[in-house]
Amino acid sequence: MTTTKSAQQPTSQQTKGCAHNHAQVHNHADGRNHSQGHSHSHDHSHEHNHGNLPIVLYGIGLILYLVALLFVKNELLENSLFVVTILTAGYHVIVEGISETVSDTLSQKKFVPNVHILMTLAAAGAAAIGDFDEGALLILIFAGAHFLEDYAEGKSKREITKLLKLNPTEARLIQADGATKLVDVSVLKIGDELKVLPGDQIPTDGVILSGGTAVDESSITGESMPKEKTVMDEVFGSTMNGNGTFTMRVTKDSQDTVFAKIVEMVSQAQSNMSKTATKIKQLEPVYVTAVLIIVPIFILAAPFVFGWSWQESIYRGMVLLISASPCALAASAVPATLSGISNLAKRGVLFKGGSYLSNLATIKAVAFDKTGTLTEGKPSVTDTYFVDETKKVDWLNIVVHMEKESNHPLATAMLEAFTETKALHLDVTNEIGKGLVTTFEGKHYRLGKIEADVSLPQVIKERNNAWMEQGKTVVSLTEDAKIVGLIALMDVPNKASAGVIEYLRSQGIQTTMITGDAKVTGEAVAKELNIDKVQANVLPENKSFIISELQKDAGPTVMLGDGINDAPALVQADIGFAMGDGTDIAIDIADAVIMNNDLTKFSYAHRVSKKLAAVVWQNIFFSMFIVVLLVVLNILGKMDIGIGVLAHEGSTLIVILNGLRLLVPLKEN
Repeated sequence: MTTTKSAQQPTSQQTKGCAHNHAQVHNHADGRNHSQGHSHSHDHSHEHNHGNLPIVLYGIGLILYLVALLFVKNELLENSLFVVTILTAGYHVIVEGISETVSDTLSQKKFVPNVHILMTLAAAGAAAIGDFDEGALLILIFAGAHFLEDYAEGKSKREITKLLKLNPTEARLIQADGATKLVDVSVLKIGDELKVLPGDQIPTDGVILSGGTAVDESSITGESMPKEKTVMDEVFGSTMNGNGTFTMRVTKDSQDTVFAKIVEMVSQAQSNMSKTATKIKQLEPVYVTAVLIIVPIFILAAPFVFGWSWQESIYRGMVLLISASPCALAASAVPATLSGISNLAKRGVLFKGGSYLSNLATIKAVAFDKTGTLTEGKPSVTDTYFVDETKKVDWLNIVVHMEKESNHPLATAMLEAFTETKALHLDVTNEIGKGLVTTFEGKHYRLGKIEADVSLPQVIKERNNAWMEQGKTVVSLTEDAKIVGLIALMDVPNKASAGVIEYLRSQGIQTTMITGDAKVTGEAVAKELNIDKVQANVLPENKSFIISELQKDAGPTVMLGDGINDAPALVQADIGFAMGDGTDIAIDIADAVIMNNDLTKFSYAHRVSKKLAAVVWQNIFFSMFIVVLLVVLNILGKMDIGIGVLAHEGSTLIVILNGLRLLVPLKEN
């Protein structure tokens, strides 16, 4: 039975550290989203807008703690300063612990505590039994560690949102009199004409009307090499102009540009977390509630079970509160997921959410559209044959001059393959059903497909049949009704395809090519690339059915296509990858987009996904090991509050930093 994306890929609003968030956002492949549940959010990035107050109060608390510890000898004054330290340094911990537990509990009509309440109770408990210094130390280390966590985890989010700073703000609008006026990008309308000077940021999407340049499109495609642009070429907002000057016409509103679509994807990526992260966040309130139940039972039972005094039992109970806190567990998935998304975004691979990146590691099948995904997307000359090699150069020169008069895609391929050797003046006519015809030096030439009723010499027949069986298009050149040459063309596999298919096979992932082309053409490409299965003569509306069958037979399936005629299949697949090449349509449809048609970035994304899964499980096992270790040491009497806080917060930072390793580019295999 095939399940839908929304069922397979639970999402949640982005959370961090030991924070809570009870919202779920379902991002659909068509770009729509809707939220469910309670959207109240509180995390350690201080979205409740405390400003700089917590840091200022923390600094005051730290100073008071050091004064009390080093200079004050009066016990009453010393303990008073420790209490003030708890209240100042722990301001945001206490406020969030109490207020947000209350608000979440009321909004959800059930007890929903957070980890801050555990730390607040532990500090209060330590002070209640006279250990004011350790209560103050607990708050200082806990609050200080959280400021560091904020910075560490924020780094992965900042890596992604750096592109927001690339948003163009001004444009040089050409006035009626030809002068230019600097205006805000938001006032531009479709049809406006702009001037772009050397070094300018291109303000919006459009086409070049005059001039030419080289454009750095790395903010859109991730491609570091500048791309040459000339008249009628498309340019994208946020990209950087090189040394040329050009005029352009605006073709899209500012909110519909490719860059705007990318920003939207980034926003979705930061709010759509992985299944593991979602499960952890759902588990956290239950875990904290269990700790709040277990600790009082532990305190009451310890004097009878271990023979401790009541003061020792209460103290050990406070240490247990700290040791069992799920901070490290809560931070196991989110920073790692954001780091992986950031790593890929900088390389032109954009995900609409962490769930898609996380699930990529589990795929069992990949289906490819042929044209433009596995292949170059345009025909290329692959073979030539001429009956007289001594005349080949002259005949090819005639072919070049004949094709100069044509705008057919095959003409472009031939003009790219062959060069003019001598200037000719030909009168070329395009005869429907026959091809191009001309006369030169008294001889009649025709360039087109072989006519069906023509009797062919054996060598021509053999060449033609062999190339046709390979899925190639064959064009013949006739001289006075006699075939003198054959030219074979084909949409050839791009340079990256073979390596990507080989990688997927090494991972045990089944590969299928889906194409609307004839079976012989599809099988020729599939054989060259060593693809497992071919589905040919497929209409766009039937592609989704093939994906559904793959999901039933193999398991989770990815579809890679151009994002337009592959739309039904991209939506049906567990993860739809659009080979965007900068198209906003692809971004709207797919779950992930490769901004230029470089298939190697897909295999790189799969490797990042596998590493993400490994890092998350490392973090989960490590965080739970630390909890168990601290609890056991506490029961054995080998742990105090200070060491417990250091070990606990240290483990949380280690987990976050381990996740941030995914910001580092993976080494080539």
